[in-house]
Amino acid sequence: MAVTIKRAALIVASLGVLSFVFGVIAENKKPAAGTPISGKDVVICKYPSDPSVVLGYLSVAFLILSTLTGYWSLFYPYKGKSVPQSVLFQNTSFFVFFNIALFTGGLAATLLLWPTITEHLHLIRNVHHNLSTECPTAKTGLLGGGAFVSLDSALFWLVSLMLADNAREDHFDEVEKDRKVEHAQVLASAEYHVKGGAV
Repeated sequence: MAVTIKRAALIVASLGVLSFVFGVIAENKKPAAGTPISGKDVVICKYPSDPSVVLGYLSVAFLILSTLTGYWSLFYPYKGKSVPQSVLFQNTSFFVFFNIALFTGGLAATLLLWPTITEHLHLIRNVHHNLSTECPTAKTGLLGGGAFVSLDSALFWLVSLMLADNAREDHFDEVEKDRKVEHAQVLASAEYHVKGGAV
């Protein structure tokens, strides 16, 4: 199956939606706090079943796949025709949305990884020598916010892909126009020489 712009857009969108869904579910499944159990000179934090860590990492994984696919889709030689990157970056709208897509992808990764890693550390380091610990969990709202920014990032890749497609078409139109002009000049020159030779 040949890669087309529509298929590339569908893949980027699907991966972005999956990242969003896993991030939102991770936010909803995150426990509010653990239960402190006092021992001799230690407090052991017992947490309820917490799938938010696995879901958070899945959200990050799909965000990375969406970003890589979005980036790759911009420069892929569709129908065997490649366009120099400089041609795409001369388009101001493409340049702006490309950078916004990169920035939102990085921001989403930060917002998703920070609470996921924090929650993971809370679960594996659950023995505390501070007897007044309250068994906290990761900051609430970051996973959900990261999920929405992840979806935004996928949408910005799609806009960039649309702008890249327009820039490609404009480039190929220019190349075709230049080729026709050059062909017409060659024909005119040949016709002139033939007429000159006949005289």
